[in-house]
Amino acid sequence: MAYEFKTFIDLKRFMRVIDASSIVYGWDNYPIGQFPPLWAWIEIEIENGDLVIPSLALDEVLATAPDCGNWLKAAGIKKLPVTNEILILAKNAKSIIGVFGDNYHPKGVGENDLIIISTAKSEGVELISDEGRQKAVPKDSRKMKIPAVCDLPAVSVSCINFIEYIKQSNRVFG
Repeated sequence: MAYEFKTFIDLKRFMRVIDASSIVYGWDNYPIGQFPPLWAWIEIEIENGDLVIPSLALDEVLATAPDCGNWLKAAGIKKLPVTNEILILAKNAKSIIGVFGDNYHPKGVGENDLIIISTAKSEGVELISDEGRQKAVPKDSRKMKIPAVCDLPAVSVSCINFIEYIKQSNRVFG
């Protein structure tokens, strides 16, 4: 008698949301022509649904690095739309960091950043962002960058950068 064993895996634990800053960082610093195995792996991540992008972030990529944005679209990256849940989470994060109205600080996160963070939170997954890490939380919380906002207990989103993403994969490209 043959037995069939099935393993049920929560696919969300493998999915990651990527910010425009990270994919553009990778595109600029690891050109596809010189690092084809890296980009082949990223394409597999995209095909498997393990790497997704908020629709706002894809728009940013298309505006700043059109070749990268078009490559992502050709690879079939899943764009996550802005939902009511995401907007509520973003509004809460905005309040937590003390932004009222459009009173964002030019050195801190903006509205799109909060929506991107909230997209990862709503999905319950890690965010990949290459916004600079701040050694100390600024006194004016409106100056916080994406990683610092993610670290706030009330936000609580795991945030890594592009290099950490590659390292966590344990892949060898060569």
